[in-house]
Amino acid sequence: MGLAKIPTAVVYLSTALFLPCASAQTVDEIIAKNIQARGGIEKLKAVKTLRMTAKINQGGFRATIVQENQRPNKVRQEFIIQGMAEVEAYDGKSAWQVSPFEGRKDPSLLSADDTKHLVEDADIDGQLVDYKNKDHRAELIGHDSVEGTDCYKIKLTMANGDARYYYIDTDSFLDLKVETERNIRGTVQYGETLLGDYEQVNGVYYPFSVDSGQKGSQFHTRLTIEKVEVNVPLDGARFAIPTGGSK
Repeated sequence: MGLAKIPTAVVYLSTALFLPCASAQTVDEIIAKNIQARGGIEKLKAVKTLRMTAKINQGGFRATIVQENQRPNKVRQEFIIQGMAEVEAYDGKSAWQVSPFEGRKDPSLLSADDTKHLVEDADIDGQLVDYKNKDHRAELIGHDSVEGTDCYKIKLTMANGDARYYYIDTDSFLDLKVETERNIRGTVQYGETLLGDYEQVNGVYYPFSVDSGQKGSQFHTRLTIEKVEVNVPLDGARFAIPTGGSK
């Protein structure tokens, strides 16, 4: 017994209904909605400097993390325990660190591989914004779930060949998870970060809960963001490697 012929009118109707859905799932439209959900391109571009203060409180371990950003592409991160700070920074050209916990109080330059995470963190807008102008490539992988929430999954191949996978909530269009693949000294390192508790600061939504670790590992570090400060005065010298051992 053969299949009944589908009426032409039904074919046209179903095609008309399907096209908007297919169009809405293009990678560039999803990225555009993600940018809009975060506050919109004008609000994002209005952020010239940024300071985020976070706490780690796991068992008896307590630490404070402060990240400062300044356009274009500058970042400084401080990991503070009992008044002692480990510092990593990138000034747009080179990266350096001070590691007192390892007995190194003088600044030292970081290798290109060890600089990768700082270069990514230095992008104050995030890698998806203007990704084509940054020589990144984006593609829609499909759908995936993050703790039961349906998400669009976007693969962003970075200009340096590393990859980031964004899980974007199909309802809110905010990032719920980011996975990273970085080639470090010939070995691919896999990481993941869960994002939540979004709050609006100066018209831009920031995650106030950040849970990160190696992909597949049961041990993750939970950061609780306590404060986000936008357009605070920052001296550009804070991002440059100190000379003469002074900050």
